[in-house]
Amino acid sequence: MTLFRTVEPAAEPVTLAEVKAHLKVAHDSEDELLAGLVRAARQDLERSTSIALIDQSWRLALDNWPSQGCALLTIHPVREVLSVTAYGTGGEASLVDPADYQLDKLSRPARLHLERRPEPLRVFNGIEIDFSAGYGEAGTDVPDLLKRAILILVAYWYEFRAQFGPEDQPVSYPAAYERIVASHRSRRL
Repeated sequence: MTLFRTVEPAAEPVTLAEVKAHLKVAHDSEDELLAGLVRAARQDLERSTSIALIDQSWRLALDNWPSQGCALLTIHPVREVLSVTAYGTGGEASLVDPADYQLDKLSRPARLHLERRPEPLRVFNGIEIDFSAGYGEAGTDVPDLLKRAILILVAYWYEFRAQFGPEDQPVSYPAAYERIVASHRSRRL
């Protein structure tokens, strides 16, 4: 199983103006640094929670059809399945008819149930499931608590950026960020 992003989000969930207001920064000389911190904080939050904040596209590549007929889409929230492609032993691609699968977006992780499954498949990455995930196209669609986590992390990294060298980063995370993120991490049994 391989999961990777195919289309990056078009915007960040927190604007530069929001960050500057949070930090009480009135000058423009560190705008590039702050924009980089916002991007890094978003990436960190998305990685640690498996949440896509702003709409983006993903691909799940599987070697075989899932034994129970359900593929788990671990990025949350899944908006829609764009396509399911099966690759034959000769590398030929065939799209699976959308009528042959059903998406359960309410579960976390989301589940894609596959009714009919083309066979045989190539040995590696014989199935590709393309899907979109995210709360929406703009930062206004992202839950406020997750935006607050980004602001907390950006402020922390901004404040302590000179205390440790780049090779030592991140040294730690603020407790408030950890508490917010902990409630959004998917739990495994």
